Amino acid sequence: MKKLTCLDIEIAVANFFNPRLNIIVPNVSWGLFLHECDMLVLTKSGYAYEIEIKTDKYDLIKDSKKKHGHFNIKLSRLYFAIPDYLSDYISHIPERAGILIVSEGGFVELKRKPEIKNEYRFTDKERLKLAELGTMRIWNLKRIVRNIKNENCNLRNNTGNNKT
Repeated sequence: MKKLTCLDIEIAVANFFNPRLNIIVPNVSWGLFLHECDMLVLTKSGYAYEIEIKTDKYDLIKDSKKKHGHFNIKLSRLYFAIPDYLSDYISHIPERAGILIVSEGGFVELKRKPEIKNEYRFTDKERLKLAELGTMRIWNLKRIVRNIKNENCNLRNNTGNNKT
């Protein structure tokens, strides 16, 4: 069984919540909240869902000691996204949280629905700020991809020149 990475789970969960319908931004830690959200989903209706991603049992168990407890007036729902091989540890997930089980193929099963914590809706200003944070991530990732491509091209060119 392949160990799923945080990136594997992020991609699967983003597909589950459908980025064509919702604004989905990973690693939101400034600009909107008091604590970092591994992933934030903002629905068309303006409700925000925090997705807490866990890839190993120790991190999952340790999460209950976080001071903020995943409470924030702006967050309507809380989900924990975990790989299927951590299913035996769901007792460490707060009862109010939804549970998303991610399998190796990227399939996501909604194991438990979350409680609705509140009905706060993002203002237009907050929606725009979240979209701005997501856009910043895209351009940073494009720079990283370009740099990797350039490094690979340079490696191929240097390797090809050494074959004389």
